[in-house]
Amino acid sequence: MSLYKYVRMLWKSPKKNLKGIWSKRLIEWRKEPVTIRIERPTRIDAARSLGYKAKQGYVVVRQRLIRGGRQRPDIKKGRRPKHSTQRKVLSKNYQQIAEERVNKKYKNCEVLNSYYVGKDGKHFWYEVILVDKSHPSIIADKRISWKERALKK
Repeated sequence: MSLYKYVRMLWKSPKKNLKGIWSKRLIEWRKEPVTIRIERPTRIDAARSLGYKAKQGYVVVRQRLIRGGRQRPDIKKGRRPKHSTQRKVLSKNYQQIAEERVNKKYKNCEVLNSYYVGKDGKHFWYEVILVDKSHPSIIADKRISWKERALKK
């Protein structure tokens, strides 16, 4: 088996396989900002399978999201019964929301993909892989530049 397969097996049940590391990691992540650029992916197997390469032009960002049902903003006007509900049922999942928030912060980059890295009682964490479209190494790479050309059309 390859190295990535062993890493993937470890991530199947991280609380059991990475006992001491897992809780310390979540404590550190809670103290960090909501959106943080990281040097290298936490889950190298997932990142590589989704198109990440360890070269210039690729950016990995960890995004934290609050768990639980999403709520509507406070009602400002109107007292009709349909205004009184606070729950908001969205068709978006947390991963899509994480990608959108990262994309809003890093406007010069394009979202390539994202993957789940962890959760606790209060938060979800996703890592989003971004590609800097204007970077020379990305423009020269034939494997990724086709996506950029498709976006321009």
